[in-house]
Amino acid sequence: MSTDLDLDFVRAQFPGLKSDWAFMDNAGGSQVLESVADRVRDYLLHTNVQTGASYEPSQVSMRRVAASREAFSRFMNCDPGEIVEGASTTALLRYLSEAMTGLLQPGDEIVLTNVDHEANIGPWLRHAERGIVVRWWRCDPQTFELDLEALKGLMNERTKLVCVTHASNILGTINPIREIADIVHAAGAELCVDAVAYAPHRAIDTRALDADYYVFSAYKVFGPHHAVMFGKRDKLLALDNIYHYFFDKSRVPHKLEPGNINYEAAWGSIGAVDYVEALGARAGAAGGRAAIVAGFSAIARQEEALTGRLLDFLSSRNGVRIIGRANAAQDERVSTISFTAENRSSREVVEAVDAAKVGIRYGDFYAKRIVEEHGLTASEGVVRVSMVHYNTEAEVDRLIAALEPSL
Repeated sequence: MSTDLDLDFVRAQFPGLKSDWAFMDNAGGSQVLESVADRVRDYLLHTNVQTGASYEPSQVSMRRVAASREAFSRFMNCDPGEIVEGASTTALLRYLSEAMTGLLQPGDEIVLTNVDHEANIGPWLRHAERGIVVRWWRCDPQTFELDLEALKGLMNERTKLVCVTHASNILGTINPIREIADIVHAAGAELCVDAVAYAPHRAIDTRALDADYYVFSAYKVFGPHHAVMFGKRDKLLALDNIYHYFFDKSRVPHKLEPGNINYEAAWGSIGAVDYVEALGARAGAAGGRAAIVAGFSAIARQEEALTGRLLDFLSSRNGVRIIGRANAAQDERVSTISFTAENRSSREVVEAVDAAKVGIRYGDFYAKRIVEEHGLTASEGVVRVSMVHYNTEAEVDRLIAALEPSL
């Protein structure tokens, strides 16, 4: 089986890559596949009706929405009935938090990290108003690593939920979700994982990871502005209904999708799943789930090469501090790299790169707590370079040439 990407094929699928710009702000939103845009257009022009009626166009629309759940079940290795869809990860986590209200009682505890995006922090802090105790699992201030022994020390019989990111959208670090799940479940608690910064880079296997809830945004994975949440079926059934009063608790996933989902985005998102399968098929996989795994294997190898190239350069500069791991190994990090420069603000570094038509960004990226708690606001946050598999070594070299005078 081939493990190399055909970059000519890959880049031909993304019309936006014909631009003069090199896009390295992908953690904020990737370029969109032409096939995704075609599917969105097709839905809007040919089946743009409400689902659930007896007439044929409505039945077609309903089948298309169902097909999106089937596609994401292949993508995440779960059952279609365990897929909840929504506008964004931020929205879905707020829905989940609201739906968990009846399960959380005063005195219960929730564990949060300070490395997460605020989407997986803010919704849970709201429960403190009802007497829920929030405990913080903080990273090491030097290495930015989360210590599993520290998590064990936070767990007790009152712990009901632990929330953590699979990969930090600033650090790029891949957290050991299965090990975390084992610790959490041993204490009788549940695990909620924000996978936004992980999903574009590696295959997701919810059965192997054993998280109870697992959420990512399709617009970071080459699709439209849409998001997906996996929830174990029994966990979803136990949640409160947050839709109309006449939806009972058994109506999963619909009780967790108030106002219905965006049908055209759901149909369009299938194109992103099909694309990864196509990458796997080109690598020699038979299709379906196996092709998704093979496709991401090829993606990971390409990204590892890009990550190593940039990290080698940054590590060679005396005035640069890499925020997170300096190792490019694909099982340790994704291709999101953040750093600060000793004598320049992060804003100045990024603005100097703009002239080379390379799109990167500076700031806190809504992971504000890690930036504030570790003194990174003084440098106007971090410089973040977030690459995906369609980026090339030539683009990395172009970025390095633009960075070099500033560092």
